[in-house]
Amino acid sequence: MAKIISVVNQKGGVGKTTTTVNLSACLEQQGKKVLLIDLDPQGNATSGLGIDTEELESTVYQVLIGEITMEESVVQTEFGELYLSPSDIQLAGAEIELVSMEKREFMLKNALKDAQNQYDYILIDCPPSLNLMTVNALVASDSVLIPVQCEYYALEGLSRLMQTVKSIKKQLNETLEIEGILLTMYDSRTNLSMMVAEEVKQFFPKKVYQTVIPRNVRLSEAPSYGQPIIAYDPYSRGSESYTALAEEVINNNK
Repeated sequence: MAKIISVVNQKGGVGKTTTTVNLSACLEQQGKKVLLIDLDPQGNATSGLGIDTEELESTVYQVLIGEITMEESVVQTEFGELYLSPSDIQLAGAEIELVSMEKREFMLKNALKDAQNQYDYILIDCPPSLNLMTVNALVASDSVLIPVQCEYYALEGLSRLMQTVKSIKKQLNETLEIEGILLTMYDSRTNLSMMVAEEVKQFFPKKVYQTVIPRNVRLSEAPSYGQPIIAYDPYSRGSESYTALAEEVINNNK
């Protein structure tokens, strides 16, 4: 039975898609069978794994509106046992279509029932907003991984996200937990990064990963080549960090 983890933060530019793509690839490298669900209409996780959104026959959009099963949407990537339910701009319209549907918050959860037995981990890349897509992801998930960038206003919006998680847990998914909080874009040369890291650890004791994702040029370059960092530059600091994160995630879930 797969562990389902949503990667969520309603703030853009915090390393959410970077984390989903690279953690998925590093979990695969650790011998796990992984499904990545791209729930962001921008489709960055899809293109980040080398899949051309222009050539897709079916996407997670058709899954959410009940036209096809999750497995019918899944494509195999070039990276071993890493599979993808892709996304494209069509997904932006799913929000409107879902509004009128019965049990609209449970569409993804229901779609994952059969797929759950086929993977070790299912990671969901959520859009940068707390919309119906994100609610679907949280209802379907066992836990939430929250990337937080080591910059000003890092904690801004985090309390709202925590309220949303708490609300979903109370009303729609009582087993939802915080998987962990991941510090991203860390620059050890600046006092700011260290201050933000300490602040986050103070607010969320025992929830912050020991692994910290550094600012790394190679991490920024990898998506334009359609590769996770472990394939693009396996010896970079970014690759080492996401490998360490994958090991930490696996150990936490033993």
